[in-house]
Amino acid sequence: MTNVNDRRHYIDGAWCDSVGTGRIAVIDPSSRMPVGEIAAGDVADAERAIMAARRAFAGFSQTPVAERIALLDRIHGLLEQRAEDFAQAMVTEMGVAITFARESQVRFAIAHLRVQSELLQDYPFLSVRGTTATAREAIGVCALITPWNWPLYQITAKVAPALAAGCTVILKPSELSPLSALLFAQLMHDAGVPKGVFNMVNGTGEVVGHTLSTHPDVDMISITGSTRAGVLVAQAAAPTVKRVVQELGGKSPNVLLDDADFDVAVGKGVLAGFRNVGQSCSAPTRMIVPASRLDEVERLAAAAVAGIVVGDPRDAATTMGPIANAAQFARVIAAGIADGAELVCGGPGHPAGLESGFFVRPTVFSRVSTSMRIAQEEIFGPVLSIIPYDDDEHAVAIANDTLYGLGSHVQSADPVRARRFAARIRAGQVHINYPAWDGHAAFGGYKRSGNGREYGVHGLEEFLETKSIVGY
Repeated sequence: MTNVNDRRHYIDGAWCDSVGTGRIAVIDPSSRMPVGEIAAGDVADAERAIMAARRAFAGFSQTPVAERIALLDRIHGLLEQRAEDFAQAMVTEMGVAITFARESQVRFAIAHLRVQSELLQDYPFLSVRGTTATAREAIGVCALITPWNWPLYQITAKVAPALAAGCTVILKPSELSPLSALLFAQLMHDAGVPKGVFNMVNGTGEVVGHTLSTHPDVDMISITGSTRAGVLVAQAAAPTVKRVVQELGGKSPNVLLDDADFDVAVGKGVLAGFRNVGQSCSAPTRMIVPASRLDEVERLAAAAVAGIVVGDPRDAATTMGPIANAAQFARVIAAGIADGAELVCGGPGHPAGLESGFFVRPTVFSRVSTSMRIAQEEIFGPVLSIIPYDDDEHAVAIANDTLYGLGSHVQSADPVRARRFAARIRAGQVHINYPAWDGHAAFGGYKRSGNGREYGVHGLEEFLETKSIVGY
């Protein structure tokens, strides 16, 4: 694995020392102990990366599509070869259970590269209708700001389409989970990415992120993070009128219609809500169920939680590791105290024997009303709210009673009924009956969950400008 004490950035095809003298500690959430430190880049580091990306853009944007496909395929191949290194890095930097790191965090990250390579095989960068041609061209220099909760997955979700489009990039990974990003930068070097096409600067959002957002030589910002962070980036970017793509917060509903198979749907719903320790912006943390079956749902939810193994994330038997960092740990504990809701299981406090790390108890509240904090705020931890409804109209109203609109779920034995219900949910993605993950499915939000889309062809097109050539 990459040396944890790596105080360098990757700029213009080489590792380089940071101009900034600041350092950021890397904390292992399983023990709360520091395991090293990275550089806290400053304005000069970010500007150096921007200039490298700007110099490289003219040439890289004109590369033949076949060359970009070959580059994506080399990155894909190296990521497959080094998959275990990335999985182990994420265990250290964010406490993800090793099995989940291997089977989801890394595997889906690899898939983003495959999807973009496939799309390039026949994507129509130039189309002609009559005497007018429409060209889709790389937007330019792109700053990519990625989160701590899906560190590698969100890097490839942005880097792969940006390169496929012919853009050059500066990656600003989360300073809270930087190890997988360091590994990725070395992988990009080994894959033979041309100088200046891929750059990485570590540091804080307040310094590096702000510089990228405000700089006139950055043409586009793509950020995945909290709604608060997305708003700050958009405000900073506004004076230079750059494109801003935001994948932000969520409070996703999981509606169990009365004809669903509750023996299956409730348990799967609990696990979906608690996936990645509940640290997913699209986690379905509001389970909306018929009031007449509330007792049954509570029993099934408690049984599902009883099967979760909280423990050392390096143990293959563990299904839930710790919360990823101290700030999030404190927030989850505070948010777990509900105003008037019924505690089904879990609650504040550590699981027995796990007091040394940022471990929390998987928690389910029931008889939750939409006015309660746990029904409205993105807690970002293993806390599920069960909300009863009277009829389908009431269920739709509850599902849409949120500032967010990122993910959502519907469970029903009748596919026509499920589709009809899904059409009424104001969210960017709806899952019917827990389908398999699809790397081609557009991902992004309505309302305060963001603007723009990621993944598949929609993700590629965010990195493209449209040019009309009349009289072609």
